[in-house]
Amino acid sequence: MSCIVIYCRAGFENDAAAEITHHASQHGVGGYVKAKPNSALVVYHCYSHDEAEYLLKKIPFKDMVFARQWFVGKQIARMPIDDRVTSLCEAAKEFPLCGELRVETCDTNDGKELSKFCKKISTPLAKGLEKQETLLRQQVKNRPILHVLFIASDTAYVGYSFSFNNSALYMGIPRLRYPKDAPSRSTLKLDEAFMVFVPEDEQEDRVRSGMKAVDLGACPGGWTYQLVRRGMFVQAIDNGPMDQALMESGQVKHYREDGFKFRPERRNIDWLVCDMVEKPSRVTELMIDWAVNGFAKELIFNLKLPMKKRFDCVYENMQRIDQELREYGVKFNLQAKHLYHDREEVTVHVQVLRVPQNVYS
Repeated sequence: MSCIVIYCRAGFENDAAAEITHHASQHGVGGYVKAKPNSALVVYHCYSHDEAEYLLKKIPFKDMVFARQWFVGKQIARMPIDDRVTSLCEAAKEFPLCGELRVETCDTNDGKELSKFCKKISTPLAKGLEKQETLLRQQVKNRPILHVLFIASDTAYVGYSFSFNNSALYMGIPRLRYPKDAPSRSTLKLDEAFMVFVPEDEQEDRVRSGMKAVDLGACPGGWTYQLVRRGMFVQAIDNGPMDQALMESGQVKHYREDGFKFRPERRNIDWLVCDMVEKPSRVTELMIDWAVNGFAKELIFNLKLPMKKRFDCVYENMQRIDQELREYGVKFNLQAKHLYHDREEVTVHVQVLRVPQNVYS
């Protein structure tokens, strides 16, 4: 199979296309993209037959900012409506033995209309795949995942991804509930960010009760809510009013200050979070200052994107963070993701592992 199928947010196809083209070229692989506007789908066709699987193994999925999910696959079109299972099983005959089946759709209105059918066909399809020994009867985590992505009732992309380098989520989408007592829907962005950027087995150590946090541009408290919910003590920085219930928790101190000017009195902040509406370059500059000076151990912040050249904007700012932290001798981990709950923005995470004391002393 010679193509990589990528899921993304509708409207961000050009950005996902630019991203996979960028990474493929870095690995010496040539190809071309097919993507329809607002389809939430990008297909990258490699010129050589075996290069798609090579890229799926070599490009770290965590480095794909705009991709929700991906797999190496092929398109099966004009399937007989009365027997699509046979066509799909035939297409998957040469696949490696898979440990899980996911029958999915694109995250669009057209895709949602196919979701009921996807559930209906999943069981007979699984039985057919098990019978021909393409799919294990019991779900096994360390085996490839077999994907069937329906884009029409008679057309689907069929392929597989690797469990060590994909999204563990169905359609790459987290299922988070909006807390009724949260001050704003933006709260889900930080909830998802913690899930994406901090591995589950590290959550207890890195996101725990009693930690100290700073929320820049906190008003009315959507992100502060997630910090308080996790038992942290928060310095909320914003000239606007904060949610009263959060203030009554006893875990929040509100400072009516400019988020760009505030600095903590001591270098003992575990988490800095920031969701300010400002130019990406200015937010990036601020976050670099916090990281280089050792003001916080971990940072999560949003970069609001321009209408055009969003891929360029993200990668320019990520490159700037990477270069400047290296220049100052900071040891760090850096990752960005266009989260499901993000819109015209991406969320960035910096884990500061070590800052040379001579930098800020």
